[in-house]
Amino acid sequence: MRLIFHLDLDAFFVSVERILNPKLKGKPVIVGGDPKYGRGVVAACSYEARQYGLHSAMPIRTAYRLCPHGIYIHGSHGEYSRFSDAVENILKKYAPIVEQASIDEFYLDMTGCQKIYGSMFSFASFIQKEVWRKLSLPCSIGIGSNKTIAKIASDCMKPMGITYVLPGMEKEFLAPMPVETIPGVGKVTLRDLNSKAIYKICDITNLPQEYFAAAYGKYGIDLWRKANGEGSEYLTIRTAQKSISKETTFDEDITSDDFLKKTLFELSGKICQSIRDYGWVASTVNIKLRYSDFQTLTRARSIKPTDDDKIIFETAWSLLSKAHTRRVGVRLIGVGLTNFSEYSEQEFLFEDEDIKRKKMFRAVTRIRDKYGFDMIKLPTP
Repeated sequence: MRLIFHLDLDAFFVSVERILNPKLKGKPVIVGGDPKYGRGVVAACSYEARQYGLHSAMPIRTAYRLCPHGIYIHGSHGEYSRFSDAVENILKKYAPIVEQASIDEFYLDMTGCQKIYGSMFSFASFIQKEVWRKLSLPCSIGIGSNKTIAKIASDCMKPMGITYVLPGMEKEFLAPMPVETIPGVGKVTLRDLNSKAIYKICDITNLPQEYFAAAYGKYGIDLWRKANGEGSEYLTIRTAQKSISKETTFDEDITSDDFLKKTLFELSGKICQSIRDYGWVASTVNIKLRYSDFQTLTRARSIKPTDDDKIIFETAWSLLSKAHTRRVGVRLIGVGLTNFSEYSEQEFLFEDEDIKRKKMFRAVTRIRDKYGFDMIKLPTP
């Protein structure tokens, strides 16, 4: 019998925004489009905003009508990725197999780990507290015999809840829930099921599998199996990442070298933060330069493996300044790192400046992971 955890970061985008700006705590926060122009949809909203009927994927114009006093923000998407990576790194310290299902969802295969960690409910509580202690991110965890059960369970006690569905109790657990609880049941399928007097999951299990096979084909068989507590028991492991890059597209074409230098410095800092979160060092730096006429140049250089902001930036700026020879406005610049290896820290009796810098950057990384990238800003060269 497999043992699968599903960890779902509660109101993830909003939680990150509150780390970056603590003044948002306790207020109705909506991440998404601009209500002034009525464009876009709600990407995420706080639990305070949900009290007014708001939910993800709602048109921003509708959200504003329901909650005009809410705080509407576009979102810090680069920060979301960085925090998501930091969560994954925590989970990989404890789980033998981790699958990232989305930016705010993770599956953990904990099969056989009871001998190591004891009670799985207590261990889930430990993981929940660990993510909160290190990153100040709330999460809910579902535990079950397969991915479907674990995912549904994680949604039962939000926020900061833990639900453990014991083996053999899956069908009973699902029975009273509405059919739209099953992952993959959208509006069209829901209307069709309701037209057949199927409203709860137990309405599905009371009918034979052949009925759904005839009505919906392979999808119907899958639906019936999920309603009966079945689901995928094995995780998909992401292949090793070969490169990490950060880039910025400017609203207006840039001609100032100082502005380009400042932007590249910020991008270099963020990309070094990312590889330190992974515990990596990189040995190849590459840059991208795109002019206003869309001509695009790329350059790369091999270096001694490092995660030092200063070395990465100086290498990137050297490449960019040599590549930037035209008197044409710049539309985009980017920096990337490849050829990773694991970071290792050796203890020496006397620490030189290089070792001190490495330790300093790791301290900076821990603070930024918890309080946001902008909490500590290094001086621009």
